[in-house]
Amino acid sequence: AGDGSGPVGAAAEDGGLPAPERVLFPPTFSVSEIKNKQRRHFMFLRWKQQQRKEKLAAKKKRRKEREALGDKAPPKAVPKTIENQRVYDETTVDPNDEEVAFDEATDEFAPYFNRQTVPKILITTSDRPRGRTVRFCEQLSTVIPNSHVYYRRGLALKRIIPQCIARDFTDLIVINEDRKIPNGLVLSHLPDGPTAHFRMSSVRLRKEIKRTGKEPTEHVPEVILNNFTTRLGHSVGRMFASLFPHDPQFIGRQVATFHNQRDYIFFRFHRYIFKSEKKVGIQELGPRFTLKLRSLQKGTFDSKFGEYEWIHKRREMDTSRRKFHL
Repeated sequence: AGDGSGPVGAAAEDGGLPAPERVLFPPTFSVSEIKNKQRRHFMFLRWKQQQRKEKLAAKKKRRKEREALGDKAPPKAVPKTIENQRVYDETTVDPNDEEVAFDEATDEFAPYFNRQTVPKILITTSDRPRGRTVRFCEQLSTVIPNSHVYYRRGLALKRIIPQCIARDFTDLIVINEDRKIPNGLVLSHLPDGPTAHFRMSSVRLRKEIKRTGKEPTEHVPEVILNNFTTRLGHSVGRMFASLFPHDPQFIGRQVATFHNQRDYIFFRFHRYIFKSEKKVGIQELGPRFTLKLRSLQKGTFDSKFGEYEWIHKRREMDTSRRKFHL
């Protein structure tokens, strides 16, 4: 361009400013290489915007192709998720398996499912609970019918369990706390166990849930157990089912849900109403919380000499994100 030819030279001859040349980044260029923070942020936003435009254009193109093909269009691709790429577990329960049916007929929960016992639950806490844990126990007692709250003061669980058995309690729930926040749940089925220890998180009381409904009624709720597919998950699901009476009162329109997803058990308590033949409205009543199984112990609670059926070992069991145990 030293002879005045080209766009820069032409602009100089006209007396104007030289036109800026378009800079092309090399294919291996990364936005993170830009040193200026504001410029780097601006270029990143432009890149994200361009990605969204390309994704939307590809989606429109696929939709037009499917409309043009009509009935001959190929089936839609199923998106890949951790859940549908789950590693197969050899202990997955087959409902028609005779061995599973025999175990169900002879396990510790058989008297409940045979309607020989009526659930009676004792809900207690760790020693000297704080206000949030106390309110959580009170709200949990309104969810589980025929449950009673007892605040213990220095009484060991080994002494509580014989008293529960003598008073015909079928289950014992212990809510543990740390720094005034509920962080653990121990569920022991009486009189012969088993005992499950859960880590509790994401606890929300009724006042902390947006658009919560009115106080729950005393009707027996329906119980929904989702995705407890393995032998271990089957046992945990039967433990939760044995907390509630057999025959729900549908007039109350209340549902207690235990939903297992990636070994996290999400609990929700809802009231539903039929708006039409096809539409149903739901209203969360609370409380809500999330459980993560830490151990399953044979028999009742015994921290010293107890025999464990299953213990969660992070370094050995969490090597793959697609391997689940429940």
